[in-house]
Amino acid sequence: MRADGGKASAFSEQWGYQSFETDWRKLVERADVDLIDIASPNNTHAEIAIAAAGAGKMVLCEKPLGFNAAEAEHMVAAVERAGVPNMVWYNYRRVPAVTLARQLIEEGRLGRIFHYRAKFLQDWTISADLPQGRRGVMAAGCERGGQRSDRRPAGALHRHPRCGWNGGIDQVTAMTETFIKERPHNLTGRVEKVGIDDASAFLARFQNGSLATFEATRYARGTRPLHAGDQRRARLHFLGPA
Repeated sequence: MRADGGKASAFSEQWGYQSFETDWRKLVERADVDLIDIASPNNTHAEIAIAAAGAGKMVLCEKPLGFNAAEAEHMVAAVERAGVPNMVWYNYRRVPAVTLARQLIEEGRLGRIFHYRAKFLQDWTISADLPQGRRGVMAAGCERGGQRSDRRPAGALHRHPRCGWNGGIDQVTAMTETFIKERPHNLTGRVEKVGIDDASAFLARFQNGSLATFEATRYARGTRPLHAGDQRRARLHFLGPA
């Protein structure tokens, strides 16, 4: 994977970078670079992380860590073998409200936890005119995972690490859906099959017996009141008496 030299140069100049590289391998080899932050397409995460760890660099990696468990385990083994600091970018983990919720649970102030609910509701790809590929709907070839492992900063997986507060997941059942089956591709210009999911939902049972529901979608119309798009929706809440 190589970056566009012209675009990289313009970006570097605009934001005041001292230097830039178009080949990640050269960046990993540089003695003046201490940390490698991997925000590249998902199919490049493992190779870059393993090489960076081998070069003694600190490794920060966007989610998903790898395409599968085996690939992720190789990445973990590489950083452990190298003894370098590392992390995955679950950047909602340290949000003050999340930290407070964990503290309340650990202190027992919420009592026994019976239910866990997580929703990630967006409308980014609801337009059928939005192309797939770079700067559009993510393509399966390099962005495997869709809403289950969204590479964007507010992906559904941000919710998952907090499940450990309930003792870890014991059982799960899930479903996914791609609502618009074909879209034009930014790179080829052709209309092609969409290979990732637009929405996912799953039920889970924790080891402590509590139940969980997870929902993640890019088709939640009307979730942003100030957004100029289609706002049609109906929301029903049935709650017992106070």
